[in-house]
Amino acid sequence: MERRTIGAAALEVGSIGLGCMPMSWGYTESQRSGESSLRAVHTALDRGCSLLDTADMYGPFTNELLVGRVLRERRAEAFVSTKCGLLVGEQHIVANGRPGYVKRACDASLRRLQTDRIDLYQLHRADPEVPIEETWGAMAELVAAGKVRSLGLCAVGARAVRQARATRTVRGSGLRARSRMHDLTLAQLERIQQVFPVSSVQAELSVWSPEALEELLPWCESRGVGFLAAMPLGNGYLTGTLTPGQGFEPEDIRARHPRFTAEMMAANQPVVAGLRRVGARYGATPGQVALAWVLAQGRHVVPVPGTKKERWAAQNAKAAELRLTREDLAEIAALPPARQSW
Repeated sequence: MERRTIGAAALEVGSIGLGCMPMSWGYTESQRSGESSLRAVHTALDRGCSLLDTADMYGPFTNELLVGRVLRERRAEAFVSTKCGLLVGEQHIVANGRPGYVKRACDASLRRLQTDRIDLYQLHRADPEVPIEETWGAMAELVAAGKVRSLGLCAVGARAVRQARATRTVRGSGLRARSRMHDLTLAQLERIQQVFPVSSVQAELSVWSPEALEELLPWCESRGVGFLAAMPLGNGYLTGTLTPGQGFEPEDIRARHPRFTAEMMAANQPVVAGLRRVGARYGATPGQVALAWVLAQGRHVVPVPGTKKERWAAQNAKAAELRLTREDLAEIAALPPARQSW
């Protein structure tokens, strides 16, 4: 698989990563299977998808334990990305950016992952009660201590008009944030760059959620910051395997997502149909076209599709071989924008 370089530390990863969250968090209990998830991780590594993206809150903790079982055997082949900054309770999720907590969380993640270093340590959410520079400074100390190789951020506003919007729920759960959680702004990114270099930003980017193309992606490109594209398959919708009106179990995040109502799934079928038309020219699936579109947005962009199944991990990896032409990209750009019932 093609390799891509992210961040000032010039760390190399496979051009497509693996999002491990669905193996432990955000979907249904019946879909979770440790052994099948382990096979999916091994399959991804076999095909060059070296970036394994997890977080301490997924489970909580069980996702890192699962990834750790693979790392015990294949640490040299993997680029380990995990996150800190969110605490999961019975009813709420709370941001915690206190320096002491961040350091303890890192040590705990190292133990669960069965490794002596984390390749990319990401702040999952900024704590509105703690200056971001203090949190970031504590994370920089982890790099100096040799526990972490590089630092990244999640939940950065895709464009200026969204910079002050608070999240109502944390994606991947039905739990509400106890305190207001804001997307980080580009101004905040500039400030923390003076404390320690930002190697990567992780935010949503897909054919049906292209907002990051407006400001955030250009900011990353101009400063040599890697961009990890979260949800590049639109929570599975862009694969073309979901049908309008199908039900989702209550624990599934799609049961609460405005774009997964029967009405909106039907309304957005032209997006999937367009991806299917492009894919037909190459013998590719709509999902593979969706991932190839993300890859085409820049050499610093790495899509991180989530899956817990070996079949999809292999199919996603194969998307790295698909090269879309200018005509293909223009055809996708001309598709109707995705609708949602906010």
